[in-house]
Amino acid sequence: MASALEGYVNRTVSIITADGRNFVGTLKGFDQTINLILDDSHERVYSMTQGVEQVVLGLHIIRGDNIVMVGELDDTIDSRLDLNSLRAEPIGPVVF
Repeated sequence: MASALEGYVNRTVSIITADGRNFVGTLKGFDQTINLILDDSHERVYSMTQGVEQVVLGLHIIRGDNIVMVGELDDTIDSRLDLNSLRAEPIGPVVF
């Protein structure tokens, strides 16, 4: 998987972790154990009553053993979303 991440470097990615958290930021680097370095990052916290809260993190490292999914985010489509009016259940933890 590490070699597949090379195409995502310096691009905006969305990462889902095993504990159900969603991080969005610019992928700056990674290592052989898929530890990821994000810049200009934030966590998106979903709620059925308050919309999506974005918690600013800045430079952030995510441990590879906690990552479930990494995908490129389309900045154009993402910028058109009104996250304040979006309602969603929080992402649950992944059970293996």
